Amino acid sequence: MNRVYVCNCFGVTEDQVKKHADGGACTPRQIASACKAGTDCGSCVRRIQALLGRGSCPRRELVEQGRPVLTADPSALVDLPDAA
Repeated sequence: MNRVYVCNCFGVTEDQVKKHADGGACTPRQIASACKAGTDCGSCVRRIQALLGRGSCPRRELVEQGRPVLTADPSALVDLPDAA
């Protein structure tokens, strides 16, 4: 098994980043929240961006609305009150 590490600081592989992306993580910040990748030296952030692609996030609309996106069950998403 050949593991390609994206984040050496926390031992995060490409497969792990892709798994989090499939689970709804659309940005490097969301990947960081899921597995810490990119939160230490930061040298992996560009590679994470490349793995995520540009504009291909299926949940981009939720991100733009400030709604939670990291859930395996879409029915678990709740409406957030509008900011006053």
